[in-house]
This record gives sequence, C-alpha cells and structure tokens, in this order.
Amino acid sequence: MTVFDYLSDHLGLLVLLSGMFIILSSDIHLERRMVFRIAVTNGLIFLYSVCSYIETYLGNQTEYTIARPILSAVNYSLITFILANIIMIVYPMQKGYLYIPAILNAVLCFISVPTGLVFTITKENHFMRGTLGYLTYFIDALYMAYLIFKIFMSNRSQKEDLKLLIFMSAISVSCLVLPLYVQNSDHWFNITIAIEMTLYYVFLLQQYTKRDPLTKLLNRQSYYSDTEKYAGTVTAVVTMDMNGLKEINDNEGHAAGDAALKALADCFRKAARHGQRVYRIGGDEYVILCIGNLEKEVQSLIERIHSEVAKTPYTCSVGYALRFEGSTIEKLYTLADKVLYEEKQQFYLQSGKNRKKR
Repeated sequence: MTVFDYLSDHLGLLVLLSGMFIILSSDIHLERRMVFRIAVTNGLIFLYSVCSYIETYLGNQTEYTIARPILSAVNYSLITFILANIIMIVYPMQKGYLYIPAILNAVLCFISVPTGLVFTITKENHFMRGTLGYLTYFIDALYMAYLIFKIFMSNRSQKEDLKLLIFMSAISVSCLVLPLYVQNSDHWFNITIAIEMTLYYVFLLQQYTKRDPLTKLLNRQSYYSDTEKYAGTVTAVVTMDMNGLKEINDNEGHAAGDAALKALADCFRKAARHGQRVYRIGGDEYVILCIGNLEKEVQSLIERIHSEVAKTPYTCSVGYALRFEGSTIEKLYTLADKVLYEEKQQFYLQSGKNRKKR
C-alpha cells in the first residue's frame, strides 16, 4: 500500500473534489454557509476515501491490528455525517438536531471498538457484525427516507426539479445498499456522492438563472422561455398584482415590501397544482401559466389564491383569460391583465385608498 496506489485507485474522485474546491473558493453566487457546507462535505468524502482505502488494505492482511476497528468506526461515522450534511445543503433551514442520529451512531461505533456492540474484528482479522450490526444502515436509511420525503413535498409542482433530486436520492440509496451484497463496493459511495455534490452545485446555479432570488418563483426569463415551450398547451393565463405595495414601501420600508412580496409568492405557490407554473415577472406582478387545465381547474386555482391571500394581511387583484380559437399567450396575458386592472380599480374604489399608491 502506497500513496501512488491510492492515487491510482481514486484519481477521478480527487480530480472532482479538487475542481469543486477551486470553484467554491471563487464562487460569488452561493451564501457563505452553503459554500462552507459543501466544502466540509467534500472534505468528509475525501477523508472517507482515505480511511476506507486503508481499512480495506488492512482487511486483506492476515494479522489483526487495532487500526482496523478504529478505521471501521470512522468509516461508519463518516457516511452518516455525509448524508446529514447533504440534507443540510439541500434544505439549509433544517435545525442542528438533524445531526443527533449521526452523533449517536458515531458514539456507538467507537464504543464498539472495545465492546463489539456494532461490529468486531476477530483475532483472525475477520469482520463480524455485533448486536447492533445494522445500526448505521438503519440510520442512513432514515436520513435517505427523510431526504426523499422532503424532496417530494417541496418540489411537487416543479417536475423537472423533482426528477433530478429523486434520481440523486435513488443512486445514493443504491450505493448504501450494494455493500451489503457486493464485495469491495464500499468505494462506490464516495465517488458517487462526490459526483452528486457536483450535480447539485450545477442544479443550484441553474436555479439562480431561472428563479427570482427574492421569492424563489420562476423568473421573467423562465416565463419567456416557457411561453415558447408550452405555446400549444397553455389553456389559460392568470395574472396577479399586489394592492398597495408602494404604500407599504413608503410607510414601512422596502424590507416590509419584500416580506409582503414573499408572502404573496408563498400563497401563489401553495395554490398552484399540477400544470400550473407560477412566475414573478416584475415588481409586484405575478403570472400563472395553466398548462392543459380545464376551466373548472382554473376557477379552482383562483379560489385557492383568494383563500390563501386572505390568510395574510395583504391583498391582490387577479385576472384570467381562457384559451380561444386564434389566441396566443400574449393575447391571453393582455386580456387577463385587463380583467386584473378592472378588479384593481374596484378594490381602490371600495377601499377609498389612493389609486396612485399601488
């Protein structure tokens, strides 16, 4: 076993991790906390690859050495912490208690070195599982199940995002399960997770190009792109415009205005269903393209919008137009915006507020 042997076996992994390190060190798009978590996770992947390589080498020897059970404990601990970190990267608002299962697993694995509780290495240098032999796999399975659940719940309305994240989760599950049945497959985990971290980094950058940074809704550029992509299947256009944004900005400040815009965006996101893509195309202007929706589905959407907005201290005006013979998305948008404008006029007439303070 030499450094050259390790480099020969893990060259692809090292190139990938080194490249990610260079990118992260000059990145200006992601928050510092996100960059730090990705960097730490990549560091853990590198450490796992080294420890796993040495432990595999020691496992092929005939003589027992105390380093092998210690390295086994390290490896079992690292896998779980890597998975916990991935969840924190994908969903950064998670609380620190997410690490409790990983910490518990690490403690029990190191306790196992002298006690054999999770695993033991015999004097003949054979690996054997203890009473809690599948503990790490159970905790890893819990993390993966939680991640898949969060992915599904958070991305139901964006099928293109859901597909990639589910694919990444499925591959990760496979790499955790295969070592139970395929010998010498432990090293698949580190290279696969490293590749997935790179894929997720690209995914994050993609989100910056197609989503509005404030509300996380699809942005104006995405709207223009989708009007071409779905030109033949859009059956209705729904437009929304916040009432009184200027008044909030003038009286309470732009931070309060931003909070209002985000609150309304959350309402529209919650109201949307399959085939209903939500965009922020301007300051307080939002659009929903209804793809393949029937009129009753569009009406239900508008009812849900009003219901969700009613739960907030804000109001908005809504307009919509249904597809007709010879219509285009541009024509539907113009008609929907006309209906919206009429509803907005009624709002200001009934409320007695100054129309100029939109």
